[in-house]
Amino acid sequence: MRLGVVSDVHSNRVALSAVLDDMPPVDRLVCAGDVVGYNPWPAECLRELRDRSVPCVMGNHDRAVASTTGFRFNGMAQAGVDHARSELNDLDLAWLRRLPDERLVADDRVKLVHGHPDDPDHYTYPDEFGPDLLAEEDVLVMGHTHVQHHEIYDEGIVLNPGSVGQPRDGDPRAAYAVVDLDATTVEERRVEYDVDRVVEAVREAGLPEKIGSRLYDGR
Repeated sequence: MRLGVVSDVHSNRVALSAVLDDMPPVDRLVCAGDVVGYNPWPAECLRELRDRSVPCVMGNHDRAVASTTGFRFNGMAQAGVDHARSELNDLDLAWLRRLPDERLVADDRVKLVHGHPDDPDHYTYPDEFGPDLLAEEDVLVMGHTHVQHHEIYDEGIVLNPGSVGQPRDGDPRAAYAVVDLDATTVEERRVEYDVDRVVEAVREAGLPEKIGSRLYDGR
């Protein structure tokens, strides 16, 4: 079985479209959370994944948008949350609220979380990767850091596919991964997209300019 793995779309419809167009044939698409937040197209990104019945877990931005609970966000993040709340309808918000913190897919061979198996909001960077993160699953997929990385151990695979909509590993291209469960392989993939278009849309939506401008540097 081949899985297309995405995470941290963050309302970037242009990047998501580029990833979906670039993705080779896979048996299933999965998402490690933060569908919304930051960028101008929360409804379009959410509905794209929902309409494809993509298994997804809840990211911290998803939770902030779906809940009235306060979160400590910087100005850019809070602006993205407020924008998403204004753009999403009741059906969209209900979908977000139903997202779990953890999900098993592919006959329980793959576990999806957003931050860490024990803490959905913990930033698990590559230097924390290790076989101890794995439980019974063959593959653990995490997001949250926006840093693309994977490790293959005797016990299984630990993977962050990187961010579709806001990479933070110095590479501005949209990130995703393809996992072959039978061959026990991971292909980290990147694809260019029209960042200028996103920057213009950020400006038109009245969002903080830096949301768009930092996409040029992948930071």
